[in-house]
Amino acid sequence: MQSRRREGASSDEYRPIEDYGVIGNGHTAALVSSSGSIDWLCFHRFDSPSLFARILDPDRGGYWSIQPEEPFDSSHRYREATNILETTFQCTSGTLVLQDFMDIASVARFRRLPAPGWIVRIAECTDGKIAIVCDCLPRPNYARTQPDFALYGNQATFGTYTLTGPAAWQVDDANEALTCRIVLHAGETAAFTLVTEDDAALPQLDPADALNVTTDYWRKWSGKCTYRGPYRDAVIRSALTLQLMTYEPSGAIVAAPTTSLPETFGGERNWDYRFTWIRDASFTLYALLLAGYLDDERPFFDWLVRTVELKGTGISILYPIVPESGTTEEILDSFRGYRDSRPVRIGNGAAVQEQLDVYGEVMGAIQFAWRIGKYDPTPIWETVRQMLDWVTDRWHDRGSGIWEVRGGVRHFVYSKAMMWFALNCGIDIAEGMRLPGNVEDWRRERDLIREEVLDKGWSDELGAFKQSYEDERLDAANLRLSSINFIEGDDPRMLSTIGATLKHLVVDDLCYRYIDAPEGVTGKEASFVVCTTWLVNALIRAGRKKEAHRIFRNLLARASSLGLYAEEVEPLTGIHRGNFPQSFSHIGIINAAVSLAHAGYVGTVSPHHAAAADAAGHGGGGKRSR
Repeated sequence: MQSRRREGASSDEYRPIEDYGVIGNGHTAALVSSSGSIDWLCFHRFDSPSLFARILDPDRGGYWSIQPEEPFDSSHRYREATNILETTFQCTSGTLVLQDFMDIASVARFRRLPAPGWIVRIAECTDGKIAIVCDCLPRPNYARTQPDFALYGNQATFGTYTLTGPAAWQVDDANEALTCRIVLHAGETAAFTLVTEDDAALPQLDPADALNVTTDYWRKWSGKCTYRGPYRDAVIRSALTLQLMTYEPSGAIVAAPTTSLPETFGGERNWDYRFTWIRDASFTLYALLLAGYLDDERPFFDWLVRTVELKGTGISILYPIVPESGTTEEILDSFRGYRDSRPVRIGNGAAVQEQLDVYGEVMGAIQFAWRIGKYDPTPIWETVRQMLDWVTDRWHDRGSGIWEVRGGVRHFVYSKAMMWFALNCGIDIAEGMRLPGNVEDWRRERDLIREEVLDKGWSDELGAFKQSYEDERLDAANLRLSSINFIEGDDPRMLSTIGATLKHLVVDDLCYRYIDAPEGVTGKEASFVVCTTWLVNALIRAGRKKEAHRIFRNLLARASSLGLYAEEVEPLTGIHRGNFPQSFSHIGIINAAVSLAHAGYVGTVSPHHAAAADAAGHGGGGKRSR
């Protein structure tokens, strides 16, 4: 429970990142605090300029809050198996329940139209009498555009947006704000909505009907989960969160719906994640398939072929969710940054990096989807062939690595192993489906990669696989080597790598990705959620299931009260850092839970999916993005 007074326009309070819930509809997503304030929203796409951004600047960012006027205690939760957020306010005079969601039903009905959907906020007094105030301070275009309000009774417009409420709106010119006040008695409800001009012309459901339809939609979708066991709630919450990261019109999958939530408070590790990292998207697809979701994953593969257009030139690490958007990195001077963490960035300079591990992640997702009968790769095989031929020619190259360091290219061990994995998956598909390709060349180069990595990638000094041929340092990414069947989980070299990782990279059962890598940026980071899940998988493969289970339970205890994760968690304080919610983290949660079930330790999973995952050699997922 959180005790709050009504937050005014001058509030200087930064909420913990983990205080927020997320709602969305396949076009965009909003972050909602536990006291009923939307503090982050880009409308109408994930990568659109922000409309509300108080999370990045409490004074200038803008927000949309619905709260009791009197002091209150508040808590929030998701309606079971949905992405509908429910906030309960306890006051001296009564109880108010606020339900926030984006109408997924309208998007589903009009999916062929550019319909970004609408935000619906329904307030209900469940006992007593509550005086409610709704404050809306829009700050369009990253607070660089001044809103121009027009009032029409219960409607207010500004720019391309229409805001509706249960009573007339008042304009506060001094604060450039809209305010609506109403008193509710027990059993009474009031609805507030926000739409763009793209959606305003479409027929809308009544807010109460939209709530019921959207609830049914999410519960029907989440009910497809094939995992059964004590962690089913965590798996479903992670799957629902990942589904919110998919841009419905194109099939692109974003890494996170936010930008510049810092990995180091007050530091410069602030990045824009509102793009599709090929690695993240591939792992997201794999995780959802592993948990039994996605009847039709073709939109992503169609997007991959349409957008990447390999043609023998290699894969870029990240792409905008629509072709007309850019990735050029720039600095926003209009915001202070979360807890004064500067710079605030939009765009991402990692787009120009060459990260060679992505070929393995893409091929792993394709291979797994094929093995479980969810995808026929024949239509894209010519593109796949070109990619595999590119790998055979270029695996000797240096790259920037999975962690997107800005301190120079290297021969990263994990990248080499994932190129091995790419060729291994390609050979499996080509032989299994009798598809054309330079299979003998692929097989020869695959074996050469493994031979080189075992020679140059091992460090006697560390007693472990090292981060790169050039550097004597540990890297948690190498925990995945057994998950992709590059090496047996109980091989002495893998066991030694696990031991070194536990000794040097793990604090309170949470795993850091590395120590003192050539990053090119300053500041100390926290543990990485996905690295901890990789440790869980590596321990399972090593036969240390009890230890893996203990670490996984500890990680679940570090989730937010809503079951969400940022990219990083501080071991001692439990504070979350980085963009939120982070797809990489939730991918890892699903994979670790399913791996424990597959290993027969706790829970059950579809035998067909488990057998395919084992044969594919794909037991974890995630990314770090810059």
